[in-house]
Amino acid sequence: MKKLDNFSNCLQVLKRADFVMATQDEIYRTGVIGQFNLTFELAWKAVGEALRLHGVEGAATGSPREILQLAYRHGFINDEAVWLMMLKKRNMAAHIYDEDKVDEMLLLIRDSFIAAFVVLEKELRDKINEL
Repeated sequence: MKKLDNFSNCLQVLKRADFVMATQDEIYRTGVIGQFNLTFELAWKAVGEALRLHGVEGAATGSPREILQLAYRHGFINDEAVWLMMLKKRNMAAHIYDEDKVDEMLLLIRDSFIAAFVVLEKELRDKINEL
């Protein structure tokens, strides 16, 4: 599935982020947040495609929030709260001007969001193999 491959490739880049460097370099920090945004975008689209392949009604036309809620209800993601927080943070990322908020975002990416992406990647591969 192309969408899953795109998500996986983007995740591999994000996993290689140097969070120490991100605390010291504004451009690098911006790049990490941008890579998170791209990874999130590809993640929810891959989830939507997997839901469609499994015949889940509503997956073809849903917004990111709707897709994530469907994914939780159908067992494609196991922590809806983390994913909805990711959605909220992704939506706010373009408007972060406060360094404390940037630091918070980097910590969330490092400590929660990457792990959620990794779990999703495995779950999607398992779901695709079920077909």
